[in-house]
Amino acid sequence: QVQLVESGGGLVQAGGSLRLSCAASGRPFSSYTMGWFRQAPGKEREFVAAKNWSGSRTYYADSVKGRFTISRDNAKNTVYLQMNSLKPEDTAVYYCAADGNPLTTAQAMGDQSRYKYWGRGTQVTVSS
Repeated sequence: QVQLVESGGGLVQAGGSLRLSCAASGRPFSSYTMGWFRQAPGKEREFVAAKNWSGSRTYYADSVKGRFTISRDNAKNTVYLQMNSLKPEDTAVYYCAADGNPLTTAQAMGDQSRYKYWGRGTQVTVSS
């Protein structure tokens, strides 16, 4: 069992930055694929970014490429999402997800049905 707790959300003006953190506890974090997803009001949850266990594979949604960066610190059991140049359309609840399977392709790592463990989410609001 893995428990995930997100933090770092908040209210920021357009063009600003936020860094989300996701602290994991339970089974060994270093072997897990980690992902970030988001859900805006009235919309389905969508993929944002993911990184495999070794950090050798990283994928981003087209909408955040060049603005967001996912990173992980296996020693701290934490994954981060650095969000720069934020836009009002980035407003959403952001969820951290984890899975113990060695996901390697963009399709797999971007598929939320492949992730077994989820955090409760953290709200990000970007004002115009």
